[in-house]
Amino acid sequence: MNNDTKASTSEEMRSIAQLRKVDYVESGLPRWLLVAAFIGMLVQAAEWWSPFSHWVREHVHWLQAIIDTFGPVIMYYALMRGMKKLYRPMTKLWWLVLALNVAGFFTGLSSAFDVVALVVAVSLLLVYLPLGTAIAICYRGRLQQVGIWMVLYILTGTIVPVVSALLVGSSSGTDNLLMEVLTVCVPFIYACVIFRVVYRGIEQA
Repeated sequence: MNNDTKASTSEEMRSIAQLRKVDYVESGLPRWLLVAAFIGMLVQAAEWWSPFSHWVREHVHWLQAIIDTFGPVIMYYALMRGMKKLYRPMTKLWWLVLALNVAGFFTGLSSAFDVVALVVAVSLLLVYLPLGTAIAICYRGRLQQVGIWMVLYILTGTIVPVVSALLVGSSSGTDNLLMEVLTVCVPFIYACVIFRVVYRGIEQA
């Protein structure tokens, strides 16, 4: 291999590395909306704490539907818009995630849709996992962290409660402390990771 070929290969590798390393995306959404969505996702994380979650479901179940939808939908839309400029935008998967989250809002308004809500929840698991995995594999930098935490987020929200209920029952005491910590901390970190990527895009614009 001559020097020109080596230089060309090295340049291509550097170019690919630059395309893969993404620390922020420019969504074009206003700052106040992103901040509001971030706060919404933090409230959602707190709402996953079982005593609060039980109270919300019993007294204001419609509020739970709003909490679970507003922040994620805005943040995912911001990520989708920002990733359109990247070499692998994954737009179709993002649209599926958005559609399922909106569907989850309507099914969450009434207990009459429990069966549909279960289908939506399973569908979200089947979309979040490949999307999060693809982002984690295709990108580096802070965007890769979004993919990793997306996988952890959906696994925590769907599998951990089931396993915990099977092992220690549905109590919310110290026996379920690990589940309580996971179901609050993981969504909290997930919200922070996404916000850092989309908010820094505003600062860099």
